[in-house]
Amino acid sequence: MLGSTIINHRQHVGLQQLFALAAAAHSTLGPHKKYKFIQDEATGESILVGSCFRILENLDLTTCAVGQLVHETVRAHHEVYRTGSEYLLFFAGAWSRAALSCLQQGIPTFRIVEALTEGMDVCVDVCKKSSVSFDALCASPRKRVTEAPSDTKVGKGKRQVKLSRYFCNTKPERSPVLEPRLPDIANLAGGLSHGCDDAMRLVIQASRIQSKDIPSSAFDVTKVTTCVLPGFPEDHAHICPGCVVLLNGEQASVAHHLKDQPLDVVLISGDLSHTYRHLGFNRPAGVQRVADQSDLSNLSVEEEWIGKVLALLSHLEVDLVLVSGLVNEAVFQLCSQHRILVVGKVKASILKEMANAIGAVPVTYATQLSKRCVGKGVQVSIWREIQSHKGTPLTAANIYASASARLVTAIITSCVHGKVQALEDRFWACAYRIHHALKDKAVLPGAGVTEMLCIRRLMKKVDAESPRDGTSGSNPYLGIVLHLLADSFKEYLSALMANATGISQVKARTAVNQKLQDFNGISAEFSQLILDSDVPPSKIFDNLSVKQESWRKALDLVLLVLQTDAEIITGVDQSKCGDHADLVFL
Repeated sequence: MLGSTIINHRQHVGLQQLFALAAAAHSTLGPHKKYKFIQDEATGESILVGSCFRILENLDLTTCAVGQLVHETVRAHHEVYRTGSEYLLFFAGAWSRAALSCLQQGIPTFRIVEALTEGMDVCVDVCKKSSVSFDALCASPRKRVTEAPSDTKVGKGKRQVKLSRYFCNTKPERSPVLEPRLPDIANLAGGLSHGCDDAMRLVIQASRIQSKDIPSSAFDVTKVTTCVLPGFPEDHAHICPGCVVLLNGEQASVAHHLKDQPLDVVLISGDLSHTYRHLGFNRPAGVQRVADQSDLSNLSVEEEWIGKVLALLSHLEVDLVLVSGLVNEAVFQLCSQHRILVVGKVKASILKEMANAIGAVPVTYATQLSKRCVGKGVQVSIWREIQSHKGTPLTAANIYASASARLVTAIITSCVHGKVQALEDRFWACAYRIHHALKDKAVLPGAGVTEMLCIRRLMKKVDAESPRDGTSGSNPYLGIVLHLLADSFKEYLSALMANATGISQVKARTAVNQKLQDFNGISAEFSQLILDSDVPPSKIFDNLSVKQESWRKALDLVLLVLQTDAEIITGVDQSKCGDHADLVFL
């Protein structure tokens, strides 16, 4: 990845590396992603990836500090939002290039930081003023979205936004905020599918199952899990009530014995292993275990622990053990021999839902189990017998509790084994877009409209900063940086258009510039160029919180690398430095 970009080692290497890595995001922007095959050299297996998160996950970035920082930033964002990673990485690259351009023009580092921060404040303000509340969505069809005046106030109270550690908080107005009505998820889903219509249909199905006894707009993503079944056509994908898991031969034998019976269940929130310690655990220093000299059994610590756990499970008459982490292989085999079904890697949110439904008390260590921890009312049914891509038999079993009607599983299928991960990622992206829209109670105009509004506002700010009386504002370089920020949004729109239509970046940039000149609201022609979609442009949405958080993380990443580079190049020790006006230290 870095080999395709020439790096000048006499200048800010970190920013150059960040820009080079961000090239991975270009092909994954928009609904028409260019999928890539990644082959494992050790095993020879290949997978199909369609997101920058998966690309970075499969790259060896151990020799590149910036690469590791980028991966950790994208991973942290993906774990929370499951969408927007491409957006984050793209702008990290675009803004790193903008910072490099500023440095080449001799702009001091602290002025770059100051101007980028002010420019981002402008873009956040655009989001606040162009966001569409659920009240507006429910009340009437969307009207044309135009740029709001800079002094326009927000639809019933300002949202408190903390975009970055470099930004100040805007205190919310102390006025009553009416709870907005929630739109029907089916209507909202069309605008948030972003070309993933099949995945979004699964989300709608999950919502309908969850909302049998409550309003149709309800959707709880924490009570949704996925089960991947390679070997079946993609149109076999569907939603199933309960928690569907894949079992191997030993587990399946136990499941057949226990099927359709009321089971006693215990929940372990962590690894089921004698070496597991909870997060934050510190082993006391200088403490050694002294073996009892009279003990002639020669049992290891692990064997003693396994015997204690098995005896405890048998005493409590446990039938099913659900574990959020990994399971010790010896424990797994012994439990199977005693007809105790153990299932690992269960989502923590699913454990929590099970605990609430059956009255079980999750524990961190198996040795903490007692009678009060055991839950009742769970059943296991054999859902389907299948063959894995390696030819080994697998059994899909459904673990369900009658008191947990909102627990559902998305069955992801494909005849191509290497494609199932990409399909699973698309489902989660759609599910979390709906989740965050319901959480924000507002959406942003999509199809590139928000970015166009940002460009317009930034250029107005540039014009306002142009000196007319021979004087300049507090930051004489603000106009230059804001112009570069506007260019980064143009670059983003051009990349979207190029991916959607197959035209060159040059032609896409020309089309974007032309549309910006004619921009007066949402253009149907432009939105179709951007997304190549039949969805009416007034019904295409983006997530408010996801977009803002992507900007925040991208800017934090750029400023961190920028300032670290500056400190390395100057060789100034912060603890010994004097007054350096051109440096902003971390």
